[in-house]
Amino acid sequence: MESIGFPVPDLGPAVPEIFLLGAVCTVLLLDVFLSDRSRWVSFLLTLAALVVTGFLVASGGGSTAYTFSDMFVRDPMADVLKMFVCIAVAGILVYGRSYVGLRGMYRGELFALALFATLGMMVMISASHLLLLYLGLELLSLSLYAMVALQRDSRLAVEAAMKYFVLGALASGLLLYGMSMIYGATGTMQLGQIASAIAGSDNPKGWVLGLGVAFLVAGAGFKLGVVPFHMWVPDVYHGAPTAVTLFIGSAPKLAAFALLMRLLVSGLEAMVNDWQQMLWLLSVLSLVIGNLTAIVQTNIKRMLAYSTISHMGFLLLGVLAGDLNGYGSAMFYVVTYVLMSLAAFGMILLLSREGFEAELLDDFKGLNQRSPWYAFLMLLTMFSMAGLPPTVGFYAKLSVLQAAFAAGFVWTTVLAVMFSLVGAFYYLRIVKLMYFDAPQDVTPILPQPDMRVLLSANALAILALGVLPQPLMALCIASIQYSL
Repeated sequence: MESIGFPVPDLGPAVPEIFLLGAVCTVLLLDVFLSDRSRWVSFLLTLAALVVTGFLVASGGGSTAYTFSDMFVRDPMADVLKMFVCIAVAGILVYGRSYVGLRGMYRGELFALALFATLGMMVMISASHLLLLYLGLELLSLSLYAMVALQRDSRLAVEAAMKYFVLGALASGLLLYGMSMIYGATGTMQLGQIASAIAGSDNPKGWVLGLGVAFLVAGAGFKLGVVPFHMWVPDVYHGAPTAVTLFIGSAPKLAAFALLMRLLVSGLEAMVNDWQQMLWLLSVLSLVIGNLTAIVQTNIKRMLAYSTISHMGFLLLGVLAGDLNGYGSAMFYVVTYVLMSLAAFGMILLLSREGFEAELLDDFKGLNQRSPWYAFLMLLTMFSMAGLPPTVGFYAKLSVLQAAFAAGFVWTTVLAVMFSLVGAFYYLRIVKLMYFDAPQDVTPILPQPDMRVLLSANALAILALGVLPQPLMALCIASIQYSL
C-alpha cells in the first residue's frame, strides 16, 4: 500500500511563538517544585522568556514569509507589533511585582497566564486565516478572564471576571458568526483569498457578505472597547486587581489593532466603503461618550477606562481614513497609547501599598509635596493623554487628525478636536490635585529600584518621543507599507 505523505510546514516564521509556548510549559512545571520564597525564579524566567522572544522576533530580517498552509504570516508589521507586545508585558510584570506580592497573587499561575496571553496576542498579530485569528483571540481572552478572577477573595474581582466572561463570550459569538458568513459568501477563510474573491465577484456587496462584515466589526469593537460595545470596560477596569487592569488596558490593544488590519484591510479592503461607515459611527460615539462620562468619575481606574474608550475612538479615526498614512498614524497612536497607559497605571501601582488601593482621584492630592519627581512623571503622562505638547500624545492625535482630515472627514475631525479639549479637563484635574491640593496621605513612597528606574524611563520616553516622533512614525508607516 502506498504511504500517504503530509507536507512538513516551515517552522522558521513561527520560531518566536514556538519558543514562547515551550517557555510557558517550563514555567508551569518548574513552579510546582518551588516554595513561596523562591517564586522570584518563576518571575525571572518569565522576564527572560519575553526578552528571548523579543530577540527572536527582532532577528526575523524584516521580510514576509507564510507557513502552515498560508494560515500564519510573519511580516514587518507583525514583527514591530510583537516587539512592543513583549516590551509592554515585561514592563507590566515589573510594575506589578510588589503589588501582586502583597496580595497573594505572586504565583506561577499569574506568570503562566501572562505568557499564554502574550502567545495569544502574537498569534492574532500573525494570523492570515480566520480560524487562526479566532484561536489567538480566544487564547488571549481566556487568559484574561482567569487573570481578572485570580484574586479569589475579592468580590469585585470575581464579579468583574463574570461580566467580562459573559460579554466576551457574546462578542466571540458575534465574531465567529461573522466569520462563518464571510466563509459562506467567499468559500474560503484565508484572508488573501477572501480579498481576491470579493474583488473578482460581480456582486461583492451581497447581503450575506455585508452582514458578515457588520458582525466582524461588532466583535472587533468589543475587543477594542468602543461604544456601544464598551459596557465591560469600566467594570472590569475597576474590579480587576490594578496589575491585571494594567495588562488588559495596554498590550491587548496592539493585538486588537492587528485584528482590525488583518480583517478589514488585508481581507475586506474591497468593502472599504461599508466598514468605513461603521467605524465612523463607532469612533464618533466613543469620542463623545468616553470623554463626557470620564468627567464625572471619582475613581481613577474608571476614569482611565472611559479615557481608553475615547482613545480607541481616535484610533479608529486613523483606520477609517483608509490609506497608508491613516494606517500608519493609527499604528503610531496605539503604540504610544500603550506607552502612556503603562505609565498611568504604573503610578497607581506605585501609590498602592498593603491594605490600600490608590484608586481615587483624591489619593493623588499633594503628590508634589510627597515626591516632586513622581508628580512630574504623572504630569508628563497626563499631558500626553490630553494631547498637549511637547509630549508624544500631541503628535499622535495630530497625525490621526491630519489623516482623517485628508481623507475627507472634515466635520469628524472638528468634533474630535472639540472632545479632545473636553478630555483635557479631567486629565488636568489630576495635575491640579497633585500640585495645588494638600496631601491626604503622607506615607513615604518607597518603590522597588527596578520599578523606579522603569517608571522614570517610561515617562521620559513619552517626552522624548514627543520631541522626536519621526523615527517611530517612519517605522510604523514602513512596516505597514511592506506588509499590506
